[in-house]
Amino acid sequence: MQTLRTQWAAATAHCAWTEKRLSQIRALDLLAKSRGQTLAQLALAWVLRQPAVTSAIIGASQLSQVADCVLALKNLDIGDEELNRIDAIAAA
Repeated sequence: MQTLRTQWAAATAHCAWTEKRLSQIRALDLLAKSRGQTLAQLALAWVLRQPAVTSAIIGASQLSQVADCVLALKNLDIGDEELNRIDAIAAA
């Protein structure tokens, strides 16, 4: 007989919310906070600095989310050291 834990593990095996992924999210969140930004703001700054990107769709469902994303425009500069940290986090 399966325990509730093993049933949950089997049911969520396809889910992207693994402990590794959560650890990466936490590390990126710390980087964002060190820049004085939210994780969403850091993500937008990263996306908008990509040469092939001409616009970003934010998918906000609340006005407060739109306001938060607009604040990303105050700090779009991401240095090479920060880009290397983001790459290292993503590769971990």
